[in-house]
Amino acid sequence: MRLFRASALLALLFGIDKLIGLGRQVLVGRAYGVSAALDAYNAANNLPDLIFAIISGGALAIAFIPFLTETLDRDGRAAAWELFSRVANWAFVATAGLALVIALFAGPLVRNVVVPGFAPDDQNLVIILMQLNLIATLIFSISGLVIGGLQAHQHFLLPALAPILYNVGQIVGVQFLAERLGIFGLAYGVILGAVLHLAIQVPGLIRFGFRWTPSLQWRHPEMQRVARVMGPRVVTVAIIYSIFVATDNFASNLYEGAVTAIAYGWLILQLPETIIGTSIATALLPTLSELVSRDEREALKKTLRTAIAAMLALTIPATIVALLVIRPAVRLVFEGRAFTAEGTDLVVAAAQMFLLGLTGHSLLEIAARTFYARQNAIVPLIAAALTAALFVSLCFALTPLMGHAGIALANTLAFTAEALGLLWLLRRQGVL
Repeated sequence: MRLFRASALLALLFGIDKLIGLGRQVLVGRAYGVSAALDAYNAANNLPDLIFAIISGGALAIAFIPFLTETLDRDGRAAAWELFSRVANWAFVATAGLALVIALFAGPLVRNVVVPGFAPDDQNLVIILMQLNLIATLIFSISGLVIGGLQAHQHFLLPALAPILYNVGQIVGVQFLAERLGIFGLAYGVILGAVLHLAIQVPGLIRFGFRWTPSLQWRHPEMQRVARVMGPRVVTVAIIYSIFVATDNFASNLYEGAVTAIAYGWLILQLPETIIGTSIATALLPTLSELVSRDEREALKKTLRTAIAAMLALTIPATIVALLVIRPAVRLVFEGRAFTAEGTDLVVAAAQMFLLGLTGHSLLEIAARTFYARQNAIVPLIAAALTAALFVSLCFALTPLMGHAGIALANTLAFTAEALGLLWLLRRQGVL
C-alpha cells in the first residue's frame, strides 16, 4: 500500500511537472521556433547535463539510495546524514572541477565533439551558452543529492515538486527576458530554475534533521563501500549521456532544426515515460533496497513481477494512443508565431520514432534499479556500453535513410534491447 501511494503521488506530481514543462516548451517554441538559435541552446546543454547526471543526478539517485536506506535502517538518521554529507562534499568538488575544465576548453569541445557540423557563428553561440549552463550545473550538484537523501527517508513530495519549480524558472526566463536577451533569456531562466529546484527541498532537510558534516575524508569505511558501486555507476551514466552527445553530433550534420526536432521528440516521449515509468520505478527503488537488505527473495520477486505487469498494462495502450494523436497534438499545442508547419513535420517524425520506445524505456527504469538495489553496478555498466555501441551503429545505418527520425529510431531500438537483456538476466538469476 505504501508503494502504491508513493507511485500515485509521484505519477501525479511528475504529470503536473511534465504538463508545465510542455507549457514551457510551447512558449519556447513560439518564441524561437525550430531554429538555429534553439539548436545551439539544446546542444549547449549536453556537457553540463552530463556532469550533473554522472555525479549527483543519475549516479546518486539510483546507486546511492540503497546505501542511505541501509545506513538509515541499521545505524539511524545521524549516520545516514553523515554519509550523505561526505558524498555531497566530494560531489560538489568534482562538479566544480569538471565544470572549470569544460568552461576552459569549451571551444575545442564544441567545434570537434558536440556540434562539428554547425556554422562557426552557431558554434560560438553554443560555447557561450554552455559556459552559462555550467552555473546551473553547480547548483544541481547539491540539489540532485538532496533528492536522493529525502527519497531514502521515503519522502517523495518535495523532490517531486523540485522539477516543477525548475520549469517555473525557465518560464520566467522566456516570458520576461527572451524579448530583450534573445536565447540568453532562456539560459538565465535555467539558472533561476536551478536555484528554485534546491530551495524547495530545504524544508525537507530541516524536517528530517539534516546536519552537515564538513569532511572530505575518503578512507571512511562507508565511503569506500559507496565508491565501489558508484564508480561503475558514474561510468554507466557517462556512457548513457554520451548517446545524447552523439545524437547532436549526428544531427548537426543534417539540416537546420534537426537538433531541436529531436529534442522536442524526446520531450514528448518523456511526458508519458516519466508519468508511468519513472514514477513507478522511483517509488520502487527504496522498497527493493529494503527487500534486498532483509534477504526477502520471494517478496522481491513478487514486487518486481507486479511492477512489470503494471508497466506493460500502462505503456502499451499509451503508445498506441500517442501515435494516433501525435500530429494533431503537436499542431494544436506548438504551432504559432515562430513555430511553423515545417517545424511540426520535423518534430512529429522524431516523436513517432521515440514513442515506439515508451515500453522499452519504462521497463529499463525497473530493470536497472533492480541491479542497483542489489548493489550490482557492473552489469548495468556493461549493458550501457553495448547500448551505446548499438546506438551509434544504428545511427550510421538509419540516418542516411531517415534523416533525424533515424536517430530517434536508433535510440528506441538500442534502449529497448538493453531493457530486454537486463530483464532476461534477472530471470536467469532467479530474481524475476
